[in-house]
Amino acid sequence: MSVTEAVEPGDELAWSELEAALGHQFASREHLKEALRHASFANEREGVRSNDRLEFLGDAVVGLVTARLLFEANPDWDEGTLTRGLHRIVDRRGLASLARRLGLGPHLRLGATEKQSHGEEKDSILADAMEAVLAAVYLDAGPEPVQALIEREFGESLRSGASRDAKTAFQERVMSAYGEFPTYRLYSDSGEEGDLRRFSVEACIRGEPVSRGVGRSKRSAEFAAAAEALENEWTLSPDSSSQR
Repeated sequence: MSVTEAVEPGDELAWSELEAALGHQFASREHLKEALRHASFANEREGVRSNDRLEFLGDAVVGLVTARLLFEANPDWDEGTLTRGLHRIVDRRGLASLARRLGLGPHLRLGATEKQSHGEEKDSILADAMEAVLAAVYLDAGPEPVQALIEREFGESLRSGASRDAKTAFQERVMSAYGEFPTYRLYSDSGEEGDLRRFSVEACIRGEPVSRGVGRSKRSAEFAAAAEALENEWTLSPDSSSQR
């Protein structure tokens, strides 16, 4: 089935395939069906509820579940590193990618305008629907199946030190643009042993600071500065080191 082929409400096989992809068979599919109704669909039908409320709940559920998995998998990470790891795993792009892997697109209920503009392929709609679907799973069976799905789909990122890859990625981008590595400059040091924000470090391109990070060690502060540079999408070209 292609992304543009919508699943009909009565297509039992398609619904069963989605449940299999989620790793959870619903006791009742009512929440699941609600989770797949975009606001544009509900606005065209009186008395029909969109997935907005479930999206709100799903955001909290996936955040809590992923935070716990990161916390347990990485006992040496400080608060800042855990936070960055969480944001990278469950950001819009990551959730939209997960929705595509699970085949959510054909199940989405969209209004006429969104159908015409291929809303089932948009990251924003897919990510919101993914959060709503995870909320539906949570309401049907609690956090366990949500945790199992997150661990299955993001397990490598949870355990591989994905947040620390930011420094390597930043280094590679700067090298590609300039033919040299970025440098890191100590901005401040509280001098307090054990302070989670003791060191503040600037990431620099050709001597010009482009971001700043803090951490318990200089090393963790450098990773934080690199991550911020990537997250803020600094333009890394030979002609400019300014932010887009």
